[in-house]
This record gives sequence, C-alpha cells and structure tokens, in this order.
Amino acid sequence: MTTRIALAVAYDGAAYHGWQRQGSPELPTVQADLEKALSRIAAAPIRVHCAGRTDSGVHATAQIVHFDAPVDRGAKAWLMGSNSLLPKTVRVLWATPVAANFHARFSALSRRYRYVILQQSVAPAILSRQLTHIRERLDVNAMDRAGRHLIGEHDFSAFRAAGCQSHSPWRNVMQLRVQRHGPFIVLDVRANAFLQHMVRNIAGALLAVGRGEREPDWIAHLLGTRDRRQGAVTASPNGLYLVDVQYPGEFGLPEKEIGPIFLAGMPVAEDH
Repeated sequence: MTTRIALAVAYDGAAYHGWQRQGSPELPTVQADLEKALSRIAAAPIRVHCAGRTDSGVHATAQIVHFDAPVDRGAKAWLMGSNSLLPKTVRVLWATPVAANFHARFSALSRRYRYVILQQSVAPAILSRQLTHIRERLDVNAMDRAGRHLIGEHDFSAFRAAGCQSHSPWRNVMQLRVQRHGPFIVLDVRANAFLQHMVRNIAGALLAVGRGEREPDWIAHLLGTRDRRQGAVTASPNGLYLVDVQYPGEFGLPEKEIGPIFLAGMPVAEDH
C-alpha cells in the first residue's frame, strides 16, 4: 500500500536546465535531483509530479510536488533526509501525507509568480542570477496601469512562447500588480495557470511601458492582436520566481510566507 506525500520545494534555478527531467543525465534538472534523493530514502524508484514546470534559470520559493511512497518513512524523514542528500540550491520546506485524490498539478486552484527587477545604475555583485538588473529609471505607475489590462480571462496568444504545447491559450489572471520595494520593482501575478514564457513575455512588455517606449494602453492592444510577433522581447529568466500555489482547504496543506526571502518585510513604496 502506498502513501501519497506532498512537498514544498524551494530552489535556485540558475544552474538548472529547468524543472523537468531531461533525456540526457548531463543536463541537471531540479526534478532529477529531487527524485534521486527521495529514491534513496524510499530505497525504491520515486517519480514526482509538480504544480508547474519552471523553465531553465527560473527559481521557486514554493514549488508543490507529490509522489506515491511505497513505504511510509514519516514526514520528518522525507524532509530532513531529502535535505541531507540534495544540493544546497534545492531545499524541501515541508512534507506532509495527503489524500489519495490530491494532485500537485490538477488539484491546484491558482499559481502565483513574482518577477523581480533591481533598478540601479551599477550591476549587482550579489544575487546577479536571482534578479533582473535594469539601469534606467522605470515608470512603475505606468507599468502597473498597463498590467491591469491583463486581469481577467483572456486569450493570451500574444504572450505565449512559439513552442508552447498547451491546447488552449485562454487563461484567467486573477491578480497583477507592479510595485516598488526599495530598489526592487516586483511584478506579482496570479492566475489559474500559465502558458510557456507567459510571465516573462508579460514582464518584457511591461518593461517596454516602463521605459516609455509604449503607452500603458498598448498592452490591451497587444492582447487583442493574439500575435506574439507584435510583443516585446522576452524578459530574462533570472528574476522569475514561482512563489505560491493555492489548493482547496480540504487538503490541509501548510502555508509559507510569500518569497523570495530578500523581499521579506520590505514596505511597499509608492512610485513618483
């Protein structure tokens, strides 16, 4: 008899070729490292399922996964044992048994991403691969106004990657804000699901607005074209974090503070 276990996993994606296990073992992925650690604890092959597959270079502060364990090692063993075997760039934050009908992907109600921009004249010596550096001054208010055009259920073809394999371009964006946190500018977006490169393409378009290259209403026009070729450059993966996944309360999953950690406790300042 198997036990279904859910985990919250944080990782620095800078050195990884994305979440998903690749055909070549020479390409490091978060899934491969996590499955290797869990398989050692279980003394049997373990395969995990995640809430959202992140791309190469993208980070997570709260990726949710589940797996079926052939033996019940206990939550403490899955947590501490995994972290003792994982690289320092990957950490299991909590582990808990869940109902057999829980699925990390299909049970999720929404996913939340944050795209973090550091606006300063000099490139950072620290966190250079964990954020996107912009030298010029950005109009954060204009970016925030522009982003509001994307709230609601829309065809996001203008913001999907050419190689996106999703059957439908329709997504429901429930929240989208762009705010300043000291030297950081944070795009905070929550939706039922995301298309490939959708957040990075939104970030690229909003950066064009922030630089004054486009007016805020251009975002509504771009959305209506359903044509990715008319959009802006895809933003770097460096500043992108999967920070939260929401599930029905019946599953009783633990909650964690929204990351990334270097933004914790920073007050939101109005941009003038």
